[in-house]
Amino acid sequence: LNIDLTFQDFASELQSLPGKYSPPSGELLLAWTTDGTKTPLGCVAVRLLQTDSAIHDQAISQTQSVSQGRPRKCCEMKRLYVTPEARGTGLGRALADAVIQKAKELGYAEMRLDTLPFMAGAVHLYRRLGFVDIPPYYETPLEGTVFLSLDLT
Repeated sequence: LNIDLTFQDFASELQSLPGKYSPPSGELLLAWTTDGTKTPLGCVAVRLLQTDSAIHDQAISQTQSVSQGRPRKCCEMKRLYVTPEARGTGLGRALADAVIQKAKELGYAEMRLDTLPFMAGAVHLYRRLGFVDIPPYYETPLEGTVFLSLDLT
């Protein structure tokens, strides 16, 4: 991506997989070839969205409905990635559809994500899936980060 993402601490995340994407509140989905080599083609994950951030709390309260006095159960889509050779095949859409379905099965009422504006294909995909712009739900050093939400009910 040619940007500094060290604040996301990918090394620790990789060492602890499936970590925060573990059931019962998360899932890590992988796609690979069916030609016998099982070459990885893509991945996506879902996790419970938890943070101590006041920004997150404000964003949640601005978009969240309350059911029987309880806040909506909110998750986050993370790590949607398709290898260059598999791009343009519909795999990104298939992975996104699969993780949205998994989030519904896990009982989530809302899915959030963040992306960068120069990732136009991803932004377009998310909007086609019904995601809408929301206020930031965490602080990020990356200017222009796009924050999106999808109602899963």
